[in-house]
Amino acid sequence: MPILAKEPDIFPDSLLDQPAGTPDDSWFAMYTLARQEKELMRKLRPLNIAHYGPLIQQRKRSPQGRIRTSYVPLFTGYVFIRGDEVARHNAVSTGCISRCLPVTEHEELIEDLRRIRQLVLTGAEVRPEPKPLVGRTAVVKSGAMKGLKGTVTKTLSQHRLTVMVNFMQQGASVIVDEADVELL
Repeated sequence: MPILAKEPDIFPDSLLDQPAGTPDDSWFAMYTLARQEKELMRKLRPLNIAHYGPLIQQRKRSPQGRIRTSYVPLFTGYVFIRGDEVARHNAVSTGCISRCLPVTEHEELIEDLRRIRQLVLTGAEVRPEPKPLVGRTAVVKSGAMKGLKGTVTKTLSQHRLTVMVNFMQQGASVIVDEADVELL
């Protein structure tokens, strides 16, 4: 049983599907104060500020032997916000933000976040990758991750597909079956 139920990590649900070029098309990477990512997202929803901060499931055993499930941010300290200057100001005014980083390559960020979201929604065990990995570019040809493009590496006889967010030079990886992947 989870310590707390999973909260939404995206608002609105269609955020990453919205076309680029709208007046409120500015994206910001909000670097939060320590352990404030979910609190920031809780405060942004009532303000109707569009945001995405991917959450992944983490299971640990307590000292008493119980398995505890919690949902932690995939990118520690970051929440992505889409909006105009007023939305940015209101987000900074929540008291949860340390720095606000403007994103210049909106389309690239949106595409990277779509791939991260697809990876998280598969239900596979997602692992954060704090730095870029050297490997071969590949695309998944079948399964729940069909069409997903990333870098494939082999460690301990397992193949991991890593999807990067180029803006931050961080990513997420998941174990894939070698037969489902086609090298590019």
